[in-house]
Amino acid sequence: MDPHFRIPYAVPTALLATALLVKLPTFVRAWRDPDVRATTVLLASATAVLVVITPVNIERLNELTGVPNIASPWAYSFLTAFCATGLTMIIRWREEPSERRRRRMRRIYWVYAGVVVALWVTFLPAHAPEPRIYDLDTYYASTPWMREHILLYLTAHMVSSLVAASMLWKWFPEVENRWLKSGVVLLQLGFASGLLFDAAKLTAVGARWSGHDWDALSTGAAPPFALMEAALVALGFLVPQVGPFLQRWIRDQREHRRLRPLWRAVRVLGASAAPARLGFWAPLDLRLMQRRQHIHDGLRLLTPYFDQSLHQQAYEAARAAGHDESRARGTAGAVTVRAALAARSSGAPPTPDTAATSTHITADIESISRELRRPDDAAVGQRPKGAWGCIDMRLRRGARPAPTHPQQTDHPAAEPQTESKITHA
Repeated sequence: MDPHFRIPYAVPTALLATALLVKLPTFVRAWRDPDVRATTVLLASATAVLVVITPVNIERLNELTGVPNIASPWAYSFLTAFCATGLTMIIRWREEPSERRRRRMRRIYWVYAGVVVALWVTFLPAHAPEPRIYDLDTYYASTPWMREHILLYLTAHMVSSLVAASMLWKWFPEVENRWLKSGVVLLQLGFASGLLFDAAKLTAVGARWSGHDWDALSTGAAPPFALMEAALVALGFLVPQVGPFLQRWIRDQREHRRLRPLWRAVRVLGASAAPARLGFWAPLDLRLMQRRQHIHDGLRLLTPYFDQSLHQQAYEAARAAGHDESRARGTAGAVTVRAALAARSSGAPPTPDTAATSTHITADIESISRELRRPDDAAVGQRPKGAWGCIDMRLRRGARPAPTHPQQTDHPAAEPQTESKITHA
């Protein structure tokens, strides 16, 4: 392993690079969105800073360009861009869109762009022939132009951290959204780490000016705070955006999985008017929408076979078995859907005038789908209990769903049979 390779640098760099890669598809789709652009620039600049300041990359950059310490203006330029983007992101979150807000953000960009130019202007005439990987700030603390170069980036970074921390501190009591509040806390911790980094660096540089050697503050104490700042600030800006997305994704994933039994039950009908096949990598919300559409298409074809009386019997049996309202409705809907599928597959004629009741029967497709997973005992020859007994008895006797029109519901012989079904269920 390279002697200049350091695990503490590699871990946050890998995390930020991963976050940037995850964010890139969103940037490609919505690059016109200012928030998306700002977040992508923030992640890119933070990742670039950590890549450039990694000791092994400093050495490679020096060798590749043939310019000693060329990594210094590159790293500090990316750090300055990181600071500017962080400040404008906070302003974007805190304030409503207005001309005043746009002017403030433009002013910040122009000021920090000037800092980047000044960093290169001060580096180019500086005499720094000795490559310094770990202690450049203290080694060249008294060298003309390099001294100004070092003070410039430390001052710009310290000012941005102080201003950001101040704005966040004043804004925190007003924040109510829990994801945004978590992001603000992470940002405050990150900018506080940045201030500790600046304090350690400036103390070590000041010690050099006074003839003391406190280089350990610059080479040992300061770098961990810089790594913490980059990681915490990036997370602070990501959490309010990624958190709600993950929350929706988990919710949609659960619903997509719960709808699977009902979707599998009705897909044999071939009801979908949209034959497009979506792969696993298709957006989850699109796959969920397609699954819902397939289910509703299938249920629409089953509507003529729905039996309202069977639905009512199953509901009452489920309530009598101690199930709550939601599960009883789901069980009754599942019983009715299975009976309709059996009736349709056996070629039974449809029942007229059931369109008005179909919405009531299939109102909660998620509950119906959940209950369709439960009665697997019927498939292995056991006698199901409770609400599922209604449908089991009808299917075992070869009965189709009872029509709901008056000509067939007034027969006296049908009433004792119905009571018997409920009793045995």
